[in-house]
Amino acid sequence: MRHLVLGGVRSGKSAYAEQLVADTEQEVCYLATSQVWDEEMATRVRIHQDRRPSHWQLIEEPIALAAHLNTLSAGQQSVLVECLTLWLTNLICLEDEARFAAEKAALLEAVANFEGELVLVSSEVGLGIMPMNAMARRFADEAGLLNQQLAKLTERVTLVAAGLPMPLKF
Repeated sequence: MRHLVLGGVRSGKSAYAEQLVADTEQEVCYLATSQVWDEEMATRVRIHQDRRPSHWQLIEEPIALAAHLNTLSAGQQSVLVECLTLWLTNLICLEDEARFAAEKAALLEAVANFEGELVLVSSEVGLGIMPMNAMARRFADEAGLLNQQLAKLTERVTLVAAGLPMPLKF
């Protein structure tokens, strides 16, 4: 089962996704994409770490998600990817269009072929105002397109707002 969980900042999407994988009663592999660039981000990461059970396997990978998903497919664990919009940020900041296209294509293929329990967390960024600069507009466009593509590849899609999960595809 592949499940896409969407939501805004502090919507409760991460806690909801974590509960989904915990409920499978399988071992959990948490695939984290964030990079810590400042103290505020370090605090956010600590909040996530403190909330997770310590026995969950952790893989930190800011770019090459597909390679890890391919090795984790058909395993006996649930896999949680947190967060695809941070992953997009990492890719955009590389300023390497060929790498961006290759990593995105590889991720979509890995998700399409994934066997087992997979929960993907991504931010829904299209509900706010139009960003003021070209990089921010590109990010919003890429996030929206990625979310649409993932929604087609997953069996379930849930939007979380104010801590309330709202099934979009089930």
